[in-house]
Amino acid sequence: MSYEKVKQAKHLAVGLKQTLKAIEQGKAQEIIIAKDADKRLTSKVIQHSSDKKLTVSYVDSMKLLGKVCGIDVGAATVAVLKE
Repeated sequence: MSYEKVKQAKHLAVGLKQTLKAIEQGKAQEIIIAKDADKRLTSKVIQHSSDKKLTVSYVDSMKLLGKVCGIDVGAATVAVLKE
């Protein structure tokens, strides 16, 4: 389950802007996207991930993804960063 990967990750980039920045800087190892996030927002992350050949996983809930990341609001996307 992708929530487990997020919990176990030592370094994360949480949120759309931070995820995009991590991808562009080559720091992202894997991308996790909430299925209930706005597709217009996540499409750019999906495109960049595809360009960089990164694995993209999906989780059901923005709210739960945010909670797993330790924030009080939902998270549309999260990048698991390289060590």
